[in-house]
Amino acid sequence: MIPKNRPPIHPGEILQELFLDPMGITQAELAAHLGWTKTRVNQIIRGKRAVTPETALTFADVFGTSTEVWLDMQRDYDVWQAMQRHRKQKPLRKAA
Repeated sequence: MIPKNRPPIHPGEILQELFLDPMGITQAELAAHLGWTKTRVNQIIRGKRAVTPETALTFADVFGTSTEVWLDMQRDYDVWQAMQRHRKQKPLRKAA
């Protein structure tokens, strides 16, 4: 469920707080393990880069989660952001 009054937590924040910190793994160590740049990992954690389906598959592999959990978090975050910019439209009515 997408909250109305505050943005959902970006999956990057979850990655840092619920996985890396408790495991004692740095962003640099995760990047090295995955063969990614440190910048890529940092951008995800800072919410500057989205978790793509490929990223979600990778996180599911290394953290023992489902792919869907990462994609669901990203979707909720993206929808909330879109809701903030969205201009409501009138329903389309067919002429009689």
